Amino acid sequence: MQFRTFDLGLIDFKSAWDFQKEIFARVKNNEFNAALIFCRHYPVITLGRGADIRNILVSEKELAAKGINLYEIERGGDVTYHGPGQLVIYPIFNLNFFVKDIHFFLRKLEEIAILTLSEFDIQAQRRFGLTGVWVENKKIASIGIAIRNWITFHGLAINIQHEDLASFSLIRACGMDIMMTSIETIAGRKISFEQVKETLTRSWQNAESSLTRVG
Repeated sequence: MQFRTFDLGLIDFKSAWDFQKEIFARVKNNEFNAALIFCRHYPVITLGRGADIRNILVSEKELAAKGINLYEIERGGDVTYHGPGQLVIYPIFNLNFFVKDIHFFLRKLEEIAILTLSEFDIQAQRRFGLTGVWVENKKIASIGIAIRNWITFHGLAINIQHEDLASFSLIRACGMDIMMTSIETIAGRKISFEQVKETLTRSWQNAESSLTRVG
């Protein structure tokens, strides 16, 4: 699989969202057929297409006082939080060149997250009927994508740092009463973002044969 990678570092959500659209246009114009965008976000809450505003548990005024922006976006799913303690991965993939199945792609994102976490001795798993990745009864990775012209955007967020988890108390994450966890919480040690990025890139490369369309 030949995919381009872009690392935006710590960036505000709106700038990363605009960059996704630029890469989407380049993929649509056949400059390349797949890209991974890595980044971290300043504190932000996003509402997906199926979101219920009541799942934000504080007022917009309180969010503003905390410096947390709020955006309604195109991805599927409900409400989620992004912060500097997460690694966010936006796969911009033209599925016309891969397996042309949205549910397959979602399951593949889960598999890649599970493979990545296993490299840190974390036994993660799916939960039947739900999207995302879990460690026992706590969620460690959230997934929400959009798709146009069979090109994907938005994507996957993996919780890395323990300190960022408190902000999830501001919402009912994914519209559910769930607890979140992180790699550092489980590992009991500091984990570098570079380490997770490198591991996750290898997991994507290892998934090449199952993602690539046959025939």
